[in-house]
Amino acid sequence: MMQPTPHLLDKRSPKGMEIYQLTGEPTIPSAHVYMEAQIFTPDSKRFVLHRSAHAHGSDPHDPEHRYLLCDLENNGRLTPLTEETGATAPSVTPDGKHLYYFANETEVGGGRLILKRVNLDGTDRQTILAVDAPLPGTRFRPSRIPPLSTISSDGKRLALPAFLGDGRTEDPPWGLMVFDLEKARVALILHGTTWGNLHPQYSRSHDPERAHDLLIQEDHGNRYAPDGQVLQRHAAAIDQDPRRCEEADVLGLAPAQSYSGLAADIHVIRDDGTNLRTMPWGRDGNEKCQGHQCWRGRNEWAITSTMTHRPNSYSLIESLAVPVAGHAGARAPGGIRNVLSREICQPWFYHFATDIEGHRFISDAMPPGQPAEIHFGALGEPGRDPLRLRRVLTARGPVRKETQMHPFLSPDGKLGFFNSDESGILQAYLIKGLDALPLNHDAFVRVVRQALRSAPVVEVLAAKPNRYVIPTFLRSNRNGRVTPKKSRN
Repeated sequence: MMQPTPHLLDKRSPKGMEIYQLTGEPTIPSAHVYMEAQIFTPDSKRFVLHRSAHAHGSDPHDPEHRYLLCDLENNGRLTPLTEETGATAPSVTPDGKHLYYFANETEVGGGRLILKRVNLDGTDRQTILAVDAPLPGTRFRPSRIPPLSTISSDGKRLALPAFLGDGRTEDPPWGLMVFDLEKARVALILHGTTWGNLHPQYSRSHDPERAHDLLIQEDHGNRYAPDGQVLQRHAAAIDQDPRRCEEADVLGLAPAQSYSGLAADIHVIRDDGTNLRTMPWGRDGNEKCQGHQCWRGRNEWAITSTMTHRPNSYSLIESLAVPVAGHAGARAPGGIRNVLSREICQPWFYHFATDIEGHRFISDAMPPGQPAEIHFGALGEPGRDPLRLRRVLTARGPVRKETQMHPFLSPDGKLGFFNSDESGILQAYLIKGLDALPLNHDAFVRVVRQALRSAPVVEVLAAKPNRYVIPTFLRSNRNGRVTPKKSRN
């Protein structure tokens, strides 16, 4: 049952905010499913989280791990939905009636992967498909199953990444499987050595064609052992600058010897493996994709968080997909880039999410040497307006990879969720009161400006996008008050 935790708020938190702890076993950590996952019912009243877990998933061999249904209308009552060891990669159907998940019994080069479905009341558990042979038309056997799947907006298809190596082959491949849920069959639509961290996300659009689009991540420079163990993670590399080494520790990454700004790029692909496109982000020698991205609600815009070396910032950018042009990233011809964080002072954003309509936004911020924070705000017109944010709360204590906050919103944008180990063990939390903050973008601007009037602000310019409306940057005067800086071309 939900337990109030008002001590997580402070004097700077917006009025009307309430924080509740949703899980509370004293010796077993619990967490929300990674913020990309589709784990909510459409009415925002029920969702899935898990026990004996951490911020990035769970141990596939842990018999204590369970997915739980949290009923927000019943004071956060938790009901087990799975009991199998190895249950992973959950997706709630768009109609909110069922949970699909996988029982992972794979091993490198063998084993079996079982797709299951259960009603959200725990009844009528069914096995949909067991993959215990090479994927159709290939020699590959899936293994090293990640904790994230994604389901199409019409509920007919489900995508899941996998390792495809046999344990002997050097530079082993990874790939993306798409399961036809109506016909109970699977197809491998993509494979290669650069797809080791795909983060697939189906478009939430109801348009029949766009409902086939998947947002995917391609990592360049990663090296894997024949059994899939990471040997080098250049795609998530951070240089030897002390500040970035600290950030690498928070993110759970190994710093690289240099900061090239190349590494990962983000694509969109149709779920039959055709029509590969690219997002105009990163890979220009300075800007680098962090590997955190999502669709902006149901529309065709997507948002990413980036790192830049000059200036040293972690910005948020939204764009539309464009034709592939040789992994050009931000230099892709025709790219449209709206730097959402261009009016944010010293942006340090990492993990984020929107509501289903793409109007509301939540993110963590982790400036080096300072406590992590959660910010909530309003998104304006896609491709034009900057993001407007307000700080909601500050983390109590340091954040590690296993305890990252990973905030996300309910589909209606009225509730926020995050992880924290402030109690001494990782638990799942809920933020109420976000619906009291203005949804209208212009009204939110007025509220934020009032909150900032007495706060000193230092201007940090984001990289110039290919096309955007010139913002009104905020600048501190000598008295520390916020004043607008005139627009310029």
